[in-house]
Amino acid sequence: MCIRNVIIASLLLAVMVISGCEATKRTINQINAFPVSDDIKLGLQVSQEIASKPAEYPVLPEQSNQEVYRYVKGIRDKILSTGQIKHRSAFKWELKIIDDDKTLNAFVTPGGYIYIYTGLIKFLDSEDELAGVLGHEIAHADRRHATRQMTKNGAIGMLGQAVLGNKNAVGQVLGSLVGLKFSRASEEEADEYSVNYLCRTSYNAAGAAGFFVKLQGKGGAPPQFLSTHPSSGNRIVDIKTKAKNLGCRGSKRNVLEYSKIKAKL
Repeated sequence: MCIRNVIIASLLLAVMVISGCEATKRTINQINAFPVSDDIKLGLQVSQEIASKPAEYPVLPEQSNQEVYRYVKGIRDKILSTGQIKHRSAFKWELKIIDDDKTLNAFVTPGGYIYIYTGLIKFLDSEDELAGVLGHEIAHADRRHATRQMTKNGAIGMLGQAVLGNKNAVGQVLGSLVGLKFSRASEEEADEYSVNYLCRTSYNAAGAAGFFVKLQGKGGAPPQFLSTHPSSGNRIVDIKTKAKNLGCRGSKRNVLEYSKIKAKL
């Protein structure tokens, strides 16, 4: 294990040197010490850790909530079917709903295990808003933001142990994912890709902006899954501008259908 860490660290250092001292911050943020196969292994380990903690992560039973799951998974599948997901076939893209009405949160593991809280579903007003959030989370996984961020933060040893199944390391990774504040570049990229995805559907492509608009009206701070960098106001403008520049024509919000699903939670 120690040898593996030394090798990975050496490779990371080599990439940084090759990139040069004049490399942009965006380029540095792209560095990832782990192959895609490790994202897949790590995602499985973290999903198993979540399943082992039902008190902390009370997953809504799918068998008794089939209509809700069918609806939310349908939104996910529309995004996955846009042809814009690089790791569409490689990643799991399993979706679970956490039964916690007090928490406005969603997160995704490396490898595409998606978790969304009932509190967030109930907070949103329309299907396009939820699609915008799911697109944002899918982008975080597909662009491999978590392992890139942890590489940048020097958590190479912890990640390596987690991939190999070290339970303590897996727990640390899970805690990092739930409370992870991505870099400004990663947040901007996830917002951008969310618009890209929705632009290829019948949805209002700026759906994620609706979440920020409502959040501002509530006067609360953004939840963990969408950090404050950049600010909500800037993100509203940027998301809407991106949709306009792409010439997105979708307009569906499906407010009535969404309200019916929320009533079932």
